[in-house]
Amino acid sequence: MKNVYDAAIERLNYLFDEFENIVVNVSGGKDSTVVFNLAMEVAKKKNKLPLDVLFIDQEAEHDFTIDIIKEIMYRKDVKPYWMQFPFRIENAVSFGEDFLNVWGEGEEWLREKDPISYKKNIYNNTQWEGLFTSIMAVEFKGKRCAGISGIRTEESPTRFMGLTEHATYKWITWGRVEDKKKDHYAFYPIYDWSYTDVWKAIHDNHWTYNKLYDYQYQYGTPLQDMRVSSLHHQTAIRALFYLQEIEPELYNKMTKRLTGIDSAGKFGFDDFFPKQLPYMFRSWVEYRDFLFERLIKGKGIMYRTNIDYETDLKSKIDKMDKIFAGDNKMMEMGARVAVRSLLNIDIVKIHNFISHTGELYKRDKKKAILKENIIKNSLTNNGKTI
Repeated sequence: MKNVYDAAIERLNYLFDEFENIVVNVSGGKDSTVVFNLAMEVAKKKNKLPLDVLFIDQEAEHDFTIDIIKEIMYRKDVKPYWMQFPFRIENAVSFGEDFLNVWGEGEEWLREKDPISYKKNIYNNTQWEGLFTSIMAVEFKGKRCAGISGIRTEESPTRFMGLTEHATYKWITWGRVEDKKKDHYAFYPIYDWSYTDVWKAIHDNHWTYNKLYDYQYQYGTPLQDMRVSSLHHQTAIRALFYLQEIEPELYNKMTKRLTGIDSAGKFGFDDFFPKQLPYMFRSWVEYRDFLFERLIKGKGIMYRTNIDYETDLKSKIDKMDKIFAGDNKMMEMGARVAVRSLLNIDIVKIHNFISHTGELYKRDKKKAILKENIIKNSLTNNGKTI
């Protein structure tokens, strides 16, 4: 029986044989650290160096993250695609400033651009959404290409469903199609690893990793909440609660660069994420609707290219209400998720709740109805009750 390490190496060997061009997408996080080192191991054996490595720099990155990225990008056996060009990304800590204009022209950046980075956006995309696909379309135009990333299904039931049910390329389920016409794909060779597998591989092989994890561990951050992504991103807000202690200079720069950072830092975990229903509301549903009316309605935040935040969020709330109609317990559970989505400007939370919990609920409800019908039928004979 293969262990996850050997399985991942086998997958990467297959991809290197199938695709002439392999680009490893790194973030400075533990998962991309593993994928980079595994890909490097295979590339060396197959004499396919230098290895193409892509990092989309979101500007508001931890200094520790930039340290490890720089170490990777300046290796002689790496062809660096360090992207430091203008684009927009959502600001999850403020309703006054919805986006950060990453590397915005004429703005005061958090740090200077690196000499080897790509500094012009020639990719016909100014949004974070779909940026990786846009970059591949230009940098690997006319070439079959596989992007490799460190996404794992352990972190999300929705990911598990998406990466185990349908084939993306030949027999492979653990990936997605970036552009079928261009023959561009994305694959996740450690999709079935646990976080313990990740840390064991890093420890056993003495791989250099982001030292931010050491500080997060010392701070008592739960393993599942350790993130190294951009500091104002929905999944990384917790880092703002202790950033001033770990990287005080970066914290000061962040407060000048983007509104809402200092407020989030002062709130802390207990106050930023509501755990109890405010006393003035009778239910989470009522609280959710109040927040939607006061914070979202009429803003029309363009968080996607063609869909505004209000429309998308309202459609998801309506869908959730329809699924759980008549079940007060589930309605309240869903409303609590929606409240966090509203306060964090995070559409993903409510989307994942519907995709996973909502779909399971509908499936179980159908089973219950089927079971009820079977019982009814078993009690009748020729239309007469036995």
